[in-house]
Amino acid sequence: MLDENEQNGSYRSGYVALVGRPNAGKSTLLNRLVGEKIAAVSNKPQTTRHQIQGVITKPEGQIVLVDTPGVHQPGYLLNRRMMAAVHDALDGVDLVVLMRDASVSTGNGDRFVLDLVKQSGKPALLVLNKTDKVQDKSQLLPLLEWYGQQYDWRAFVPLSARRGENVEALVAEIIKHLPEGEPLFAEDEFTDQSVRAMVAEIVREKILRTTGEEIPYVTAVVTEKYEQERADFAHIYCAIFVERASQKKIVIGKGAERLKEVGTSARHDIERLVGHRVYLELFVRVQENWRNSERALDEIGIKKQR
Repeated sequence: MLDENEQNGSYRSGYVALVGRPNAGKSTLLNRLVGEKIAAVSNKPQTTRHQIQGVITKPEGQIVLVDTPGVHQPGYLLNRRMMAAVHDALDGVDLVVLMRDASVSTGNGDRFVLDLVKQSGKPALLVLNKTDKVQDKSQLLPLLEWYGQQYDWRAFVPLSARRGENVEALVAEIIKHLPEGEPLFAEDEFTDQSVRAMVAEIVREKILRTTGEEIPYVTAVVTEKYEQERADFAHIYCAIFVERASQKKIVIGKGAERLKEVGTSARHDIERLVGHRVYLELFVRVQENWRNSERALDEIGIKKQR
């Protein structure tokens, strides 16, 4: 049965915060829904460091998804700024989507995220992600029951962001719970991120992927130059920041093989993003303790929140 808004053909739009513990799959979901790689994806926690907005436009409504850093206890100044981004996002949205990894047991971090949602008082959906890793789906029932006792959720949506299973059901639920209103972005826009920012995110993802456990969270990437020399060709210079000379050696690798691998893999994704050939140059710079430096974080683009 159609609800009143569907019968009247009303359009809905609004901002939606994706929140969850590190590695819950938020960036994977954002990229899946938007259809472009705008957020760095890694199996390492704390991959997302900014609020990244992805725009999903449908005939019935427009969703502006705000992907936030994984909720964690802040230590470095970097982490405090990341958590400030989470609080800022919760303050400025119409709806919250709490994303939970359904394949792991409930811990203190999950309770901490839940408390943030409670404190926001915003309408919220609960998403149980990584259901493809749950062999017996009946195991989800106690989890749903526990969360159902904790907050007045507008809906529960189990899905697999990695496989794209049930993500359209989530889109429908989100639109249903947004306020009526005109589109916030043009139909052909899919993010508020600049091309420079997306290039840096792509390079950082490749570093995380190729360095394995050797370089956990100490890298940052800045697109220092983006020279569009022709309509079909761009020359891009990216600086990779690390904190110690030993980390620089790890990123570069023996005979610069690792840096070449990062550059080749990143270039393919960047060319797909911009639709033409690019020449990508990568430089590795040591900046001690950049995670605790106000100036360094400002330069890297991890801004202090209001």
